Amino acid sequence: MTGADGRDASLARAVRLREDGLREEARERLVALSARFPDDAEVAYQTAWVHDTLGLEGDAVPYYVRALAGSGLSADDRRGALLGLGSTYRTLGRYPEAVATLSGGVTEFPEDNALKTFLAMALYNVGRAHDAMRLLLTVLAQTSDDPDLIAYRPAIEHYAMDLDVVE
Repeated sequence: MTGADGRDASLARAVRLREDGLREEARERLVALSARFPDDAEVAYQTAWVHDTLGLEGDAVPYYVRALAGSGLSADDRRGALLGLGSTYRTLGRYPEAVATLSGGVTEFPEDNALKTFLAMALYNVGRAHDAMRLLLTVLAQTSDDPDLIAYRPAIEHYAMDLDVVE
């Protein structure tokens, strides 16, 4: 076996099971692997992810937290863990925690529009609709290839700063 006592091969098999739609079997393997390697951020992230895919958001949270507290995640996995945890907090109605997590994610990965979009949803949930609209309109203006929107990009970006402005 390669890796720490077969960790690499076991993790790869479990991820493959999840990707193949055998999520419950993947979950069982990942929970066991996580128990064997409690300080392994990558194993914790994959374990959180499989719980999310099964609709077990509450069970995913501690694994996401463990993954983000550890080291060894690639930048892509760290971004995914921040998005996953923030989105999971929002799904569970833990809106302030969602805003904090997703805000941290946007600070760490300022170009990630998925993080910004989920942050906008969480901002809405905490009653910050103005900030949510500003963020979404900015993402829309900067990323849309729709010719109808491109023509109005400067106006959308202008109004994104303050929807209440009267000129």
